[in-house]
Amino acid sequence: MATQQQASPDALPGEAEVLIAGGGPSGLFLALDLASRGIPSVVIEPRTSVDPTRPRAKTTNARTMTHLWRLGLADALRNAAPLPVDYAQDVTFCTGLTGPSAHELRTFRNAFQLVPGRYGPQPECGQQVPQPVLEEVLRAAVAEAPLVTLLTGWHVQDVAMHSGSPSTVTAADDAGNTVAVTARFVVGADGGSSAVRRSLGIRLDGGSAALSNISIMFRSRDLGSAITLPPAVQYWVVGTEAAGMVGRMDLSDTWWAIIQGVDASAAEQAANSSSADGAVAMVRRLVGADVDVDVIATDPWTARMLLAPGYGRDGVFLVGDAAHLNPPWGGHGFNTCIGDAANLAWKIAAALSGWGGPGLLDSYGLERRPVAARTIREAESNGKALAYHFADPALRSDGDDGHRARKAAHQALAVKQSEFDSLGLVLGYAYGDSPLVVPDGSPVPAEDPIRYVPSATPGALLPHAWLDPATSVYSLLGAGFTLLADAGALGLVPESQAFAPVLDAAARQGIPVTVAAVGPSDDGTPMADLWGADAVLVRPDQHVAWRGSSAEAAAAALAVAAGWGAAGQPSQDAPSQPAATQPATSQDTERNARVSAVIP
Repeated sequence: MATQQQASPDALPGEAEVLIAGGGPSGLFLALDLASRGIPSVVIEPRTSVDPTRPRAKTTNARTMTHLWRLGLADALRNAAPLPVDYAQDVTFCTGLTGPSAHELRTFRNAFQLVPGRYGPQPECGQQVPQPVLEEVLRAAVAEAPLVTLLTGWHVQDVAMHSGSPSTVTAADDAGNTVAVTARFVVGADGGSSAVRRSLGIRLDGGSAALSNISIMFRSRDLGSAITLPPAVQYWVVGTEAAGMVGRMDLSDTWWAIIQGVDASAAEQAANSSSADGAVAMVRRLVGADVDVDVIATDPWTARMLLAPGYGRDGVFLVGDAAHLNPPWGGHGFNTCIGDAANLAWKIAAALSGWGGPGLLDSYGLERRPVAARTIREAESNGKALAYHFADPALRSDGDDGHRARKAAHQALAVKQSEFDSLGLVLGYAYGDSPLVVPDGSPVPAEDPIRYVPSATPGALLPHAWLDPATSVYSLLGAGFTLLADAGALGLVPESQAFAPVLDAAARQGIPVTVAAVGPSDDGTPMADLWGADAVLVRPDQHVAWRGSSAEAAAAALAVAAGWGAAGQPSQDAPSQPAATQPATSQDTERNARVSAVIP
């Protein structure tokens, strides 16, 4: 565990372009994403070290792994993860883990996008890894990033906003020292009790679950060999005496458990008790055996369903838990936080680089808040069907009564599929109502937490494809916008000629864009069939802004996607850079004629 020295007051700068309050996963990811776009930032984080005994999130889904892949960090995280994907990919509901009464009730295969080998829907599959390990990987990356300054031992106390001017951030340490920092942009990634959110005058709306839970991290030398069920990343024990979850933290002797459905006061008491009613007894009742249990840490908690009515204003924004808190069922909370950071990073970079339009930053909350609301709804629904809800004394019985009870439980547990097989929630969200996309009249596929329908409908995530056994279509995406054109539709015309209007518009407006011909996929599918159009304009966050065939329409869409106004209604404030004007030549005339022939 790496420990960073507390920063001295002199280490805090007087000015910063971007100041990020909070150095958890979303804050560190945001800083690294900004750095990948050439934008420096300062991260202020109270903790000087990461506590490995508070694993919290353990599921890094395929979308988040792809964001990490984009930053070159996916392999680093997989190498650091104590459980390789090959170890187990399933979630098993059972009556116990050991002995003849350990009956498997239902198993969900390839849960959390855990798929060994090449994954189809994204460049990366999911990864089970404790949040502290992820944070260590991100801190190590930050240490190697010249554009990121991580200052530990300090916290943001207050943000004073000034209309049209940089905000003033007051940072404080435990000794009572305070430092004022002015910042063009301030991002509150400082958790559920966010000081940045309080400065904005925003309160989270929502409620909490009726019962609490207690997380227990423990060591056991004997538990692994005592389990009589096949390996799983999570075992959900359905019992009358104890109900909850248990799983390996690593391939050695470290485990985690969550006892579900505990009275809040009882959870607090059990967490601090060394008696028979304490955490040791809870673990033994859960696993169904008198194995050795050495408790490392306990953490009572209550699931909360909270959402901010707004995500910021005047250059001050909220990401992650500062903007939303949702139950952990399905493992979506931390992943939604990373999605916030990925959406905001390119927009702040565009604003600071001068090519982002006046509507760009306002789109952040418009796009991300509905995603959080949907995620909270799904997690809350899953929280109404926890292990203890299926408990029945007959489940452990022998004979016909036990058989009937287990069959009934197997059928009833089908309701849990969306918690573990949630690709529709992970990849199926879309920004169809965003002012940064150009609708084409096609409906976005209906929201379904389980079923993911790849679609290039504007606002949706770019459908993934493998171009050869090792090359993802996502590898063609640049740091800015990318215009992907189906190679078969272009014929012999170079993409730079066919879509010259896009490049010309990008040059005039200073918007970074890459144009690339692509396809077919390695199974022979033309990209036009996958996209439903000859070309797609892809945003820096891998969502589709436009699709079609007209080069002129693509050029107009580029301005819309950068925040400069509706298609066909260019903003008077659109950026303009002097373009090299040359008299038209016969080659230009011939090129434009060929473009019109290929791209009607």
